[in-house]
Amino acid sequence: MNKHVLIFLLAMPLAISHAYAEDVASGPTVKISGFGTAALTVADTDKAQFARPNQAAGAGRTARTGVDSNLGLQANVTVNPWLSATVQGLARKDGEDDFGAELAWAFAKAKVSDSFSVRVGRMGLPVFMISDYRNVGYANTMLRPPGEMYSQVPLNSIDGIDGTYQFSLGDTSITTQLALGRTKATLATGPDSTVHVEGKSIVALNMVAEHGPLTLRFGRAETKLTINDSPSLNTLMGSLRAAGSGYRIAQLGALADALEVKDKKASFTSVGLGLDWNNVLVQSEYAKRKTDSYISDSTSWYVMGGYRIGAFLPYYSHASLKADDRVNNTVPAACPAGYPAACTPTLRALSAGVNTMANTRNQLEQSTDSIGVRWDFHRSAALKVQIDRIKPKNGQGLFVQAKPGFSGPVTVVAAAIDFVF
Repeated sequence: MNKHVLIFLLAMPLAISHAYAEDVASGPTVKISGFGTAALTVADTDKAQFARPNQAAGAGRTARTGVDSNLGLQANVTVNPWLSATVQGLARKDGEDDFGAELAWAFAKAKVSDSFSVRVGRMGLPVFMISDYRNVGYANTMLRPPGEMYSQVPLNSIDGIDGTYQFSLGDTSITTQLALGRTKATLATGPDSTVHVEGKSIVALNMVAEHGPLTLRFGRAETKLTINDSPSLNTLMGSLRAAGSGYRIAQLGALADALEVKDKKASFTSVGLGLDWNNVLVQSEYAKRKTDSYISDSTSWYVMGGYRIGAFLPYYSHASLKADDRVNNTVPAACPAGYPAACTPTLRALSAGVNTMANTRNQLEQSTDSIGVRWDFHRSAALKVQIDRIKPKNGQGLFVQAKPGFSGPVTVVAAAIDFVF
């Protein structure tokens, strides 16, 4: 976020508090809270590394602390009954293979009425069932959100404005949220490489209905994506256009346009279900991603079920990620007779480049079966142990730094202590 915007957001509540002194005779109140996870993660292979979405490196046979560990700090400033501000910082391992600090939230909130509120600034992008608290391990049953689902939108926040309206229909409470804005993110493309993705003109709708122990959710987000600084993508597009022009093969230029990520439409539509009934716990999401670029369309889903036994909550989950559609590789297998000798080898190299681009991380397929247990041993801390059996399909799946010949399946074991304060 722009530094001047952040300063404005932090200063605005104090400024308004003076303007409306009659509403805040006691002055603004500040509440500091935090959350974190201390975890150890290990896999049964050294042919690839298990990592969370947008991590450049992960865990193999050597146990690592960085995959599932994080630390967050949040400040809430209440100016008066209708105005407040929130800032949240988060430290975790990121796309640059280091523990990086990020400004996750920084917004001012105005409570217009008992049922309607408006926020301005940086908020969580509301595309998942647990978008607002997916980094708070203590608030979640599983040790980590299923990567098959949560890797499909690597954008975590939105800079802009949102409005939330709450109302009731009988015994059912309904919350609707509409967010408008833009965002930027740094994504890992390799052990030492990153790209910057920008989402413009974001429109995100989030609707949640709660009836007793049952929660239903529907979400839809649309944006225009741009990636300008990918060396491999830029080289491939330039080569396709040069070959198309030089050899007069029109479909090569059209293919470059199809692969390009510049103000390309993208959408993510999802539904979710949650059930917390007596000792039974169920959570599930189903989503479709669509884009007009080399980034593949996908279908992802998961279902998790658990049962509380005193302070213990054993659970099982199954998650799946499938690539629905990729850009069609229209590079001809060979050049017509009479073309220069270098033409056909050039086309073969271009075809291989297109196939490689269509099989980058977050575009492949895999499924995961997980078993785990959560033990709430303290009123503000929980111990979790989780075992994942991950089956990549047609490639490396969501694993990083895969070596030739890697295919899986892979077993991942992790233990974590989640806490809040």
